[in-house]
Order: sequence, then C-alpha cells, then structure tokens
Amino acid sequence: MSRIRKAFEKGKAFIPFITAGDPSLEKTEEFIFEMERAGADLIEIGIPFSDPIAEGIVIQEADIRALASGTTTDKVFHMVERVREKTEIPLVFMTYLNPVFHYGYEKFFSRCQAAGIDGIIIPDLPFEEKGELEGIAAAHGVELISMIAPTSRQRIQAIAREAKGFIYVVSSMGVTGMRREIQTDLGAILDDIRKVTDVPAAVGFGINTPEQAAAIAALADGVIVGSAVVKLAEQYGKQAAPYIGAYVRKMKESIRAGAD
Repeated sequence: MSRIRKAFEKGKAFIPFITAGDPSLEKTEEFIFEMERAGADLIEIGIPFSDPIAEGIVIQEADIRALASGTTTDKVFHMVERVREKTEIPLVFMTYLNPVFHYGYEKFFSRCQAAGIDGIIIPDLPFEEKGELEGIAAAHGVELISMIAPTSRQRIQAIAREAKGFIYVVSSMGVTGMRREIQTDLGAILDDIRKVTDVPAAVGFGINTPEQAAAIAALADGVIVGSAVVKLAEQYGKQAAPYIGAYVRKMKESIRAGAD
C-alpha cells in the first residue's frame, strides 16, 4: 500500500499545504515537521511558480516571496530529501505543468523518486492530456492526483475511474483562497465518485475554519487547507511554526468531531 493510501486508513485525513521557500526552505522544513506533530496526515508542498493561475492572492504572494528569496526546484528537492530522512509522512508536490516540462519529465520524476515524493497535483494539466506524463510518473512511483471541479459534472466518473492516490475535489469555482461559505453540492459529486472507485476523495479550495472542516469531514475522506496555513506563514514569518501547529491541531480535532 502506498503512503498516500495509508494516510486515509486511520480515518478522515487532514491535508495542509505550504509554499516551499516562504520565508525560507529551512523554515518550510520546520513547518512540515510541526504540521506532522500537530496531526497532519499528508502534506502538500507547493513548488513556487511565477504564474500560478489556480491560486488566489495569498498563495500568489507566497510564490513571489519564495522566488525572490532564491527558491528553485532543485533546492526544493534537496529540502524534501532532508525531510524524508526523518519522516514517512506522505508528501505531495503541487505545481504547474510549465516547471515540470522545462525541468524535463524523466528528470523531474526521477528526482521525485529519489527525494521520496509520493504524488503530484498539476492544476493546469487537462484530464485528456495527462497521458503524456502519467506513465513516466508511475514508473518512478509518483501518483498523479486527479482534480474534480464543480464544472466536471459530465466527466466526474471518467476522471474518478482512472484516479490514483486520492482525488482532489475542488469545493468552489475560482481560485484558491479562504471563503465564508462552501455552496457547491459536494454530496452529489462525492456520490458520483464513489459509484466507480474506492480511491479516497479529499475536498479543498476555500476551507479555513474548524466548522467548515467538520462539515466537509462528514462527507469526504479528507480535508485540504492551503491559504489559511500560508497566511500564517506570511503573518508570523520565521516565528510561524507554533502558530501553524496550533491551527493544524485545531483543524484536525474538528475533522475528528465531524467524522463521528
């Protein structure tokens, strides 16, 4: 069983996201361990990119800060290698097709395998075009995570049938960012998914409060939170670790409560 699937074996998973290199790669490493201690089940690591089209202003600005501080894809790989020496928590990259293409598919996924990356999320990779790199990723033990959005209604089951690792269900239209309300009929989307696969489905985009996390946990197999964590890194900078840890702990507790 892959590390990703194991993340969902003990109940509803909490999946935080952090931008690599904001405020530094050394601090990203510290934040990852803090989130694991606080109860995170799987961690998404964003490789900073100059044109992150799926991201809202919080993560866009984190990418800008990370790039300005000298973060590169190679340096992110080195950071992950250091992390993997000390933990078996599942680690998933979130990035865009352009950085992977320019790095070279074979070289990129070979580095992922060597560093201990378990999966990758590429928001701007259309489902119909994933074949160009899915085989290369799989050959190196990296699972290509499928995304299902509210606009995917006619394709939900087709995407779900071929999904690996877990399915990233996008809660709302638009870009990432904290939202007051999640109005999408997630129950219907998750029902469609479960008709054709037992691959876990986690919901992300917009979730930031314990109440939202509990409500999502009652429906889905996992809850993904990005902007709220990144916002703490922005607010507290190099001193953010305990604040991130406290937030992750609170969200994990809410997810447990929502799943009961």
